[in-house]
Amino acid sequence: MKTEVNLSWAGDMAFETELNGHKITIDASPEVGGHNKGPRPKPFVLLALAGCTGMDVVLILKKMRVKYDSLNIKVEGDLTEEDPKTFEAMKVIYEFTGTNLPIKKIEKAVSLSEEKYCGVSAMYKKAIPLTTEIKILE
Repeated sequence: MKTEVNLSWAGDMAFETELNGHKITIDASPEVGGHNKGPRPKPFVLLALAGCTGMDVVLILKKMRVKYDSLNIKVEGDLTEEDPKTFEAMKVIYEFTGTNLPIKKIEKAVSLSEEKYCGVSAMYKKAIPLTTEIKILE
């Protein structure tokens, strides 16, 4: 199955695309000729991982009938110092809030996402180390 995106130059350092019916503009900072019309491209690499695993975990926990108040997913990426600056490691931090949360089920849902379902995680693991942390906030 082929997936494709189309990115069009919008002047200076800005580019625009439409993904799933949503317009997205990316741009650079003014220091390098941009106008800050949108986010930089590299954080989308982190966002793709957070979104992919987040959707998996929500769906798996729903099937397990696990109720929680909120879920926040942070992805930290360590960039290399030299050009081209690439991510050399990432850490996914799942923060759940709720009362009497079943940690074993949450761990199982996260593990299933990371090991079986999340294609972004599977792809990134081929290139860099990925680590995970689960926080339960009551």
